Amino acid sequence: MKKSILLSVLLFAFSLAASAQRFALIDMEYILKNIPAYERANEQLNQISKRWQSEVETLSKEAETLYKNYQSEAVFLSEEQKKKKESEIVEKEKTAGELKRKYFGPEGELYKKRESLIKPIQDEIYNAVKSIAETKGYAAIIDRASATSIIFASPQIDISNEVLTKLGYSN
Repeated sequence: MKKSILLSVLLFAFSLAASAQRFALIDMEYILKNIPAYERANEQLNQISKRWQSEVETLSKEAETLYKNYQSEAVFLSEEQKKKKESEIVEKEKTAGELKRKYFGPEGELYKKRESLIKPIQDEIYNAVKSIAETKGYAAIIDRASATSIIFASPQIDISNEVLTKLGYSN
């Protein structure tokens, strides 16, 4: 009898502990759309990216023009002139490739610029989410924008607006 009561009490305590874990959702895309600084940073990144892409395309077009001119003049050029023109073309293509890597490579200027503009905003959001989680006792907060395996979630557990309010943005 004592064992069954003890077992019942333990099961009851265990079920309370298990149900005490609280979860919440945020929609990072929604949050970012409602932060003007993020929109401005994105616009700035787009403008920089277009300008740099234009520079790379200009060099590529110059290399292409040099190649077309070379093809049309090749029959009239000596071997020495051909080699000179070919090296010019290769150098121009190489310069375009290096510039593209410099701007758009994995550790390129665009990546660094994105880090300097976007990371502070992401850190601010993370700190707000962490603060809410600690204050309200959430065991986990999941980003519904990146969690593709979530089929349905109750809007009652979405705290995106609360995060925006914590950041000082009203919606």
